[in-house]
Amino acid sequence: MTEGRNTRRSLGSGPVVSRRAALALAMAAGLVLPGLAQAQVKSVTIALTADAVILDPHAANELTGNIMFYHFYDALVTRTPELEFKPGLAESWQIVDDTTWVFKLRRGVKFHNGDELKASDVVYTIERLKKSLMASFVANVASARAIDDYTVEFKTPKPFAVLHMALAEVLIVNEKHTKAIGDEQMGLKPMGTGPYKLAQWIKEDRIEMEAFADYWRGKPKIDRVIFKPITNPATRTAALLTGGVDVIQDLSVRDVAGVQANPNFKVVTRPSLLNLVIALDTRDKSPTIDLPKNPMQDRRVREAIVRAINVDAIRTAIMNNFSTPSDQYVPASHLGYVPGLDFRKIYPFDLEKARSLMKEAGYENGFTMTLDTTNNRYVNDAAIAQGLAGMLSRINIKLNLNLMPRSNFFGYIRVPSDKSSFIMSGWDTPSGDAGNMYSVLMYSRNKKAGYGQANRGAFSNAEFDALIDQADATADVAKRNAFLQEATKIAVREIPMIPIHYEQDIYAAKNSVTVIPRMDKFIWAYEMDVK
Repeated sequence: MTEGRNTRRSLGSGPVVSRRAALALAMAAGLVLPGLAQAQVKSVTIALTADAVILDPHAANELTGNIMFYHFYDALVTRTPELEFKPGLAESWQIVDDTTWVFKLRRGVKFHNGDELKASDVVYTIERLKKSLMASFVANVASARAIDDYTVEFKTPKPFAVLHMALAEVLIVNEKHTKAIGDEQMGLKPMGTGPYKLAQWIKEDRIEMEAFADYWRGKPKIDRVIFKPITNPATRTAALLTGGVDVIQDLSVRDVAGVQANPNFKVVTRPSLLNLVIALDTRDKSPTIDLPKNPMQDRRVREAIVRAINVDAIRTAIMNNFSTPSDQYVPASHLGYVPGLDFRKIYPFDLEKARSLMKEAGYENGFTMTLDTTNNRYVNDAAIAQGLAGMLSRINIKLNLNLMPRSNFFGYIRVPSDKSSFIMSGWDTPSGDAGNMYSVLMYSRNKKAGYGQANRGAFSNAEFDALIDQADATADVAKRNAFLQEATKIAVREIPMIPIHYEQDIYAAKNSVTVIPRMDKFIWAYEMDVK
């Protein structure tokens, strides 16, 4: 229950007095009121870089929304802060044969409305996802069937070694509730099995949550959680230092030293999974390039662009050393990473080589195109965009900058809107598997259901696609890894996307708040506490 909502009337006809007011009066009078003191809730206010766009877990896949989703909902398989995969709503699972998995549900798990989780809710969730914008989450699920109320059988089209990892992305909804309120209201009224219930959402101001007392893992330690969107980094820092919030996401790299010097606050960091990448349009005609043919269809032009970008300068001058230049598309911990393959060593910053490649390709005089990106989503994104414009001007490519808030950006670049030639965005792979990224961002469009849904540059390579198909058709994890590694080599060779850097996740908090940074960058209040 939200602090301050409960009221208590005296035995006489006196006024209603809130708990907060009663405690304040008692403290002023020097009285000890144990009952009221114990009733005070633990609360925390967390400043994020943006508000959620929607609260339907099957309608979006972006960081702020995902943070909210995992407070309201759970998956069959859960991820630890270190990305270990553990039983979630499913207490166990087994592989029956190459294309059949059986998951056993926990008994007694309650939705926020009091309904018990049943296998029918899981089956409904899969069916709903297949018709949603997030169909890629279940692209490797052919069918789901309820064997009984607590047992679900999954069939895959082909052997799929990492189904359990993929299902960590699938948040389970209540069939009865979802059908009753419809898709539009689902975006406003989340109702799952998660540790928190929605109290109120005032768009662009706050999302307020209350602890779910019947949560299957145990009631959360923090009773009341408020997420506030504060897009401006300096304003976020000021809100922390003046007591307006207790925790902030993405502390500005320029403010780290100042906050660390304050004895009332702490700075918590960890390497991020979020890889800042640039998608290059490879279609015959590109929408913002006024030439008969798209220059970026020529691999030499793509390589020239890579060699003109000085990622070390971005790291030192813009990121204040709080970034790590990307050597591949996924980190070394993931399936599909190739030891010894280093994008930065293959294509080091080299202006002379870049100019030579542009001349060789017939574009010595360059061309003009537009860079589409955000101005409030990634760390120093606008400054990085400006830096890229300066770097590419040295090989006669003029970048017009189309910077926009994240609330507009993802709709603007959504495939198949095709308004863009050059897009800077971020992508992380909490599944621990490069196939999750490759099947969505680099697999040919319109070739296979659930694949290529965010292939913003329209890259198409038959050999690459075949390797992803093979990876998705084996039950052997080692073989899957080998197929994905070969796909990584093709991507590095063909350069459909340019990896820039991994961000460093930087949080700042009051000393009284326990913050556990996660590899997936989620802030999960269930793992937090307040002294």
